[in-house]
Formats: sequence, C-alpha cells, structure tokens
Amino acid sequence: MTAPAPVQAAPGPVTRRWDEVAAALRPSLSPAAKLTREESLAGKTTMRVGGAARLYAEPASVADLQALLAGAKSHGVAVLMLGRGSNLIVPDEGVDGLVISLAHEAWAGFEPTGDGRVRVGAGLRLKNLCGLAAKAGLGGFEFLEGIPGNVGGALRMNAGAMGGWMFDVVEEVRLMTMDGAVRNLPRAAMHVDYRHCAELHDAIALVAVLRPATQADAAAVKSQMEAYSRKRHESQPREPSAGCIFKNPPGQSAGRLIDESGLKGERVGDAEVSPTHANFIVNLGRATGGDVLELVRRVRARVKQVKGVDLEPEALLYGKNWKDVL
Repeated sequence: MTAPAPVQAAPGPVTRRWDEVAAALRPSLSPAAKLTREESLAGKTTMRVGGAARLYAEPASVADLQALLAGAKSHGVAVLMLGRGSNLIVPDEGVDGLVISLAHEAWAGFEPTGDGRVRVGAGLRLKNLCGLAAKAGLGGFEFLEGIPGNVGGALRMNAGAMGGWMFDVVEEVRLMTMDGAVRNLPRAAMHVDYRHCAELHDAIALVAVLRPATQADAAAVKSQMEAYSRKRHESQPREPSAGCIFKNPPGQSAGRLIDESGLKGERVGDAEVSPTHANFIVNLGRATGGDVLELVRRVRARVKQVKGVDLEPEALLYGKNWKDVL
C-alpha cells in the first residue's frame, strides 16, 4: 500500500506577500533578466556567510533596472545593490528586500574611447578591468588588481589599495537614482572621501569614464600588477574574508590596535581574527554570520578596554545597521 503524500503546510502571509511581489515584477522584465525568490547570498560574497534574499534580481538592461526600482517602490520593498560581495557581511536571517546585482554581461563593458580614456560598465570586475587595460597599454589601474570587487562597488566605496583610490582615475559617472532617472556627473561635482561617495549612497552607478595615469607598455603594466599582487599575498590572508573589518582611526592602524590587544587568532566558531593581518576576520570553513558578528563585538570591546579606542566597522552589515547589533 502506497503511503500518503505528506501534507504541505500553506505558505504564511509573509511568504505569500513576497511571492505576490515577485509575480508582479516578472512581467515588466526582459526575458534575459533574472528574478528569483529566496536566493542564497553566502556564495555571492567573499566572506561566504549569511542567509538568502527574499527577492534577487539580475537586470539585463537599463529598462530592466528601472522596472525593478519602480516595482519595488510601488510595493514598499527595500532595494539593496550587490556587487562582488567583497566588503559586506550577510546576516544569517538574510535580507528582507530586493537585492539587485549587475552580474549580467551587459554591465561589464570595456570600451577605450581613443583619446586616452576608457568607458567601463559598473558590473566589470576590477581584475578584468586591470587585465584589459594592461593589454591596451593603459597604466594607472594596477592598484585595483587585487581588490575582489567590481567597478560599481569600487565607485560606491571609493575603493583603495597600494596608495591609490578609485576616484583618482574617474572623470565621469553615469548613475541611476532610485526613482529611475539617469544622470551623468563629472568627478568635480561628486563628493568623495574615505570609503564613501555621497552621490552613490542612494543611487546606482551604471558606467564610469576613467582616465588612466599614463600610457604604458603592456609588459610594464603587467609587471607592476604582479608586484602589487605579490605584496598583497604576503600581507593579507588567503581564507574567505570581507576585507578590512574596521576603519583606521585617524592617525592609527586598526590592525595594529587589534594585534596589540592580543586578538590575533581569537575565534568564535569558525570565524577567526586572522593571524596574518589582524584587521581581517576570516572564515575557516563553516563560520556563520552570527559567528562573525559576535567576533566583531568581541574585538571592539577588547580594543576599547585595552586601547581606549572605539573601532568603527568598515565592512557593511548587509540590510542592517551596525548600531543595532553592536
């Protein structure tokens, strides 16, 4: 006798609401766009922890992106952008909103303009930008090579490494406001500081026009990229991480403060303060978002106790505010 099929519980009101929003958004998108429910985000970040997005989308065009923003607004749904996920921590409960990623190839353009500049899409990986620039003999982007992000994320955070900053090479940014309007802003009209671009706090970078520092021989550019890569590999951990967890206080090094507080190797579950660089929390394999957050709290408390300094997180707590969990 065949056993009866298990009875499936009816979806609750929260689940039904998100299903309804997804159903309302789908008809406005092109066939090339992606829209899913409960998409896991851990594998889309470099820390590899956390839960799912209630809604996740990869638009294939400006029109798709505008439709997603309009639909989210009409349904009262929060919108969060996701680049390469290299500077954020996803909570274990996931994100109650629409997560949008410019992961479709349409956003990954690289177009030299012929006058020493290059037009790049916000979805272009920084590693690919550097490789394509090297082939074109364009020097000045090498410092970006080892940052595991894309152009859009680097613009929003004014990413920096090896003494250089993203906006050092930016001439113009095309962005979309959360109302779907597209604007072009010259670098001079943008307010940029440490790990922040004010104009992209509530807007989405689409395209950037970059002017490299120099025209250079492709072999020379490649050699400089390799030198930066070696330096990074020697000074930074190889395990999954979200990059530097804390901002450097004025005139001080967060990593040094953490190290001098005796925290290298401190662990919560599989989250560890890296023995290689104390301002990195790494995932030893099975860390959870909760492990990482508890370790962040522990590090802040110890540094405050030993050094009298309040460290402020640099990595983003995705979909939440740090002040609510610290």
